[in-house]
Amino acid sequence: MATGVDERPVRIVDAPLAPPAENLGLLSVFKRRYLLKLLVQREISGRYSNSILGVFWSYINPLTQFCVYWLFMGKIMGADKGMEYYPIHLFAGLVIVHFFTETFGAGTRSLLGNKGLLKKMAMPKEMFPVASMLVSLYHLVPATLILIVVCVLSGWTPTWEAVPSLLLALGIVMALGTALALVFSLANVFFRDFGSAVNIVTNYIRFGVPMMYPFSMIVDFLGDKSWIYLLNPISDAVLLFQQAFWIGVTKDPEATAAKHLPDNLWMWGLGAFGASLVLLVIAQVIFSKYENKIPERLT
Repeated sequence: MATGVDERPVRIVDAPLAPPAENLGLLSVFKRRYLLKLLVQREISGRYSNSILGVFWSYINPLTQFCVYWLFMGKIMGADKGMEYYPIHLFAGLVIVHFFTETFGAGTRSLLGNKGLLKKMAMPKEMFPVASMLVSLYHLVPATLILIVVCVLSGWTPTWEAVPSLLLALGIVMALGTALALVFSLANVFFRDFGSAVNIVTNYIRFGVPMMYPFSMIVDFLGDKSWIYLLNPISDAVLLFQQAFWIGVTKDPEATAAKHLPDNLWMWGLGAFGASLVLLVIAQVIFSKYENKIPERLT
């Protein structure tokens, strides 16, 4: 006779509670590549929504900055004296610096800017700074294409160092920019002042790297202590980018490199890349330690 009571055994799992999204840090981000792709597409489409020119702003912004720097620093201040193809030297530095500053700035704002998604969906919170870096990488492509076209029209003769220099420069900025974006996006959730502080810092970065002036000017000023200047990974990335493009358009690439590039640039570049990876690991550890407190701070 049926009693109406479900007598099936109840299985009890003796395991600690775990969040619905596994916490593997940056590995979790790339395991969810489809979601990362959607976030990147959402950011790009949102940035150019209700815009007449749309993605063409990716070309206009770097060209506008180039014209300003070339006019004031190159012509008025005379930074282009004694330098072949100074505009290409300037633009090569500007492209990689803009990639870093955009990654750093947008990454810092990424958690606050997506607090609606963070409250509704279980996903790796590192997803947002990484997506900001990839959006910045997307914007890097148009400026790099312009640079390549200008170099070709100027009689560019690529050296064997061009592609490795390009890839190493990008690797430095991607690793360092993402590391700083992780830490500062977290800090910006707890203290909103960090968003404004990043804007101030990025204003000084453009003057602290050999973009508007050659590295040889630093050597003349600092002498044997010029190696201190190369401790800045962004300076190394700029010099590598200039080695990839600017050196190849000059009449005597070897002589230009000897005069305007530091000795052992490859050693400095690889060291900067290694240091950036170490910083990325440290940033991930810091982010993982405090990320559980992010939702309560987004109210």
